[in-house]
Formats: sequence, structure tokens, C-alpha cells
Amino acid sequence: MQLVIGNKNYSSWSLRPWLLLSQFNIKFDEHFISLFSDNMLEAMKEYCPNNKVPVLIDDHARVWDSLAICEYINEQYLDNKAWPSDRINRATARAICAEMHASFFAVREEMPMNCRRSPSSIELTSNAYQDIERIQTIWQDCLAQHKGKFLFDEFSIADAFFMPVVVRFTIYQIAVSKDIQQYMDEMLSLPAYKKWLKGAINETQIIEEEEV
Repeated sequence: MQLVIGNKNYSSWSLRPWLLLSQFNIKFDEHFISLFSDNMLEAMKEYCPNNKVPVLIDDHARVWDSLAICEYINEQYLDNKAWPSDRINRATARAICAEMHASFFAVREEMPMNCRRSPSSIELTSNAYQDIERIQTIWQDCLAQHKGKFLFDEFSIADAFFMPVVVRFTIYQIAVSKDIQQYMDEMLSLPAYKKWLKGAINETQIIEEEEV
């Protein structure tokens, strides 16, 4: 099995399925494509039907889009353990992943993913703060209902999907409540994320528009 990813420092979409695979100790090979390089589209031709990363290649299956990849991994390799077992919790987890997938454009635009950035605050618009407030509400609701370390007690696709936001809140020093900070600290301490971060730090490419 092969996961086609972009730069670990910048590619939030690549991080999500990579973290899920790594957290559950599923063996896979990485195929790296340098984002915004001169030969990016040429490098993507063989692997990426939509000219985007990530893409999962598993035998005859080729799955693009991070949420579809996570769903495939869950069904094919995890016996559906990557979603909560409770029907209502599972529906909620899918809903917040879909919301993450399709929303929070101000946070994405104003707070680009940059794992190796030295933490410091920046000026943000009211739209970004609205996104931040909504994300914190999602997390607080989940953490209040479930008493484990993660959004739905055990690590799930929902946690993998919000990992890039945990990184953003950390590097841009977003003020959060104590329970959210504990959740973020737990996520940042995952061995799988530490491995990703080490790879990000070792990368040399700089994408200027992502350096805020």
C-alpha cells in the first residue's frame, strides 16, 4: 500500500490519512510529491487523478480525497474501529469531519499549515475568529460528553481530521480553554505526529505564501 503525500510541513490534507495509518500501525509506503515545484503536475500524472494529494494506492484501488481515504482504511484494515462504535456518536463524528472538510475557510487562508513555524500570534479577521470559536465549540462539546483523551474517547478519524487545526492553534498561539489545551497536548504528543513533525523539520523546501 502506498500513500502519495505532499510536503509534511505544509500539507494538512496529507497529514490526516498519514496520521490514521500511523496511529493504527498499518504498514504503508510514502510517495512524496513536492508541492508548487516546477514539476509538480508532471509528478502527479501517474498517481493523482485530480492533480491533488493525498492519494492512496492499494492493489487495484486508487482513492483520492482525504476523507474517502480514511473511510477506505477504516473499512479495509480496521474493521470499522476508526469510527465510534455507538451509532449516534458515529454520526456526530462523521458530521464534524464533514464540517472540517468543507468549512473554516478563513482559518485555512489566514493560518496556513506550517509545522516548523516558531509559535507566535498574528492579526486575524473576524471571520477567522468565528471559525476558531466554532471549532472550539465542537471540541468542547465532544470532550464534555466523552471522558477519554480524544474527541470520542478512543482515537478516531475525527481526531485525525482535526490534527492540522491543533497544529495551527499551536503555532499561531490561539488562546484555548484548559480542557482543549489538554486535548491539544495529547494530540501533539502522539508518537505518530512526532514522526510526522520530524519529517517536516527535515524538509528544506520553503513555500513563501505559506510562511505567515
